[in-house]
Amino acid sequence: MPEKPTVLVIDDEEIIRTSAKRILKDYAVSTASSGKAGLKEIQQKNFDLVLTDLRMPDIDGLEVLKQVKEIAPETEVIIITGYGTIKTAVEALKHGAYDYIEKPFTPEGLQNVVSRCLESKRLLIENLRLRKEVHALYSLENIIGNSKAMQKVFELIATVAPTGSTVLITGESGTGKELVAKAIHYNSPRRDGPFMAVDCGTIPDTLIESELFGHTKGSFTGAVTTEKGLIELASGGSVFFDEIGELPLSTQAKLLRVIQEKEFRPIGGKTTVKADIRVIAATNKDLAKMTKEGHFREDLFYRLNVFPIHVPPLRDRKEDIPALTYHFLKKYNEETGKNVTHIALETMKRLMAYDWPGNVRELENIIHRAVILAKGKTLSPKDIILPEEPESEDIPRTIEELKEKKKALREKSVEELEKSFVLSALKRNKWNITKAAEDVGMQRTNFQALVKKYKLSKPQKSKD
Repeated sequence: MPEKPTVLVIDDEEIIRTSAKRILKDYAVSTASSGKAGLKEIQQKNFDLVLTDLRMPDIDGLEVLKQVKEIAPETEVIIITGYGTIKTAVEALKHGAYDYIEKPFTPEGLQNVVSRCLESKRLLIENLRLRKEVHALYSLENIIGNSKAMQKVFELIATVAPTGSTVLITGESGTGKELVAKAIHYNSPRRDGPFMAVDCGTIPDTLIESELFGHTKGSFTGAVTTEKGLIELASGGSVFFDEIGELPLSTQAKLLRVIQEKEFRPIGGKTTVKADIRVIAATNKDLAKMTKEGHFREDLFYRLNVFPIHVPPLRDRKEDIPALTYHFLKKYNEETGKNVTHIALETMKRLMAYDWPGNVRELENIIHRAVILAKGKTLSPKDIILPEEPESEDIPRTIEELKEKKKALREKSVEELEKSFVLSALKRNKWNITKAAEDVGMQRTNFQALVKKYKLSKPQKSKD
């Protein structure tokens, strides 16, 4: 069971101390009859919250507040104030008190102010904890790789992270390009700002500009409200454009302006908005080749390619496989509750012999499944299920054919899922587009665009 929050009530009136302790029965409440006695308690024990009267014979509540903030800055303070001392209570707020409550107080009034204070503190602590975990997760020490190729990647990340430079990360699918992007962000001066990831390959062309730049009310059919785009929402942080090669040419022109001028104009907007973001992009395509073929803007390519980082495929750094394997083993032991601590020699030989077309992502999936299958503490060869050798004539023969096949399958799979997602929402909400959009958490205009994309319409009732 989690420990109860600790509360100290300081008041020279016994009835106030007794009442507060009775009302706050869900907390671990201690009491003190004077300011001096209360401060002594605070020096000996940690409290989540101190409730202190303002007027006391020895040390008043304002002095108690000041000393509490010196002794234990993380402890919250609520002032108990009587008639005629409201002005002083307001002064206490300026010195760091969370709030004040007038006496005589009601049980509901005291419970409300205390619960609000402790919940606020809990959320703050949780936020700080999560922030520390995220920073630690994306520190350079937590990206796995002892090979020379990965050591070069680490050096480049460490070099560019403290700057504001635009970064272009290249590499095959599954190599960990987003992990590199997050490492750059969380090791930069923008670490406390947002990290917004945009998958340029999955957002429909009709929605991409609205998603990125936002729009004003009435700027197009269905734009019933003014909405901010991801670039504005990411102000002070970084925007990661994954698969930048899929970005439509018209949107490329707007992104170029964001990088060059640090500003943009929402759809339908008459004034420009400042773009205080760092741009990090990634692609598995040859952008230089795409520029020659007219599929990607040359000026945007050069703006993105200020600081290139190439993430090598796993087949070119097989010496990293053991470390990656044990990393994923530990991760999925914790997730599944298993205790697989060893990897058989033959198992590791199989892993080292495979070419890993899906790169690190494929290795992670294989180990995840192996941990689930493992019976004991050792990962045996039979726990490793690798794809069989291709026999069908439909199997691609070159890496380029493989890429095209994967892209086609991915697009078909995403479209089928997207269509089912929209159709299900419409059915749940009796084909009311506005309610369906709210139900799934989308802007109405974006949801309506998907309805049109898949030509979905309400079935007509039979006249029979």
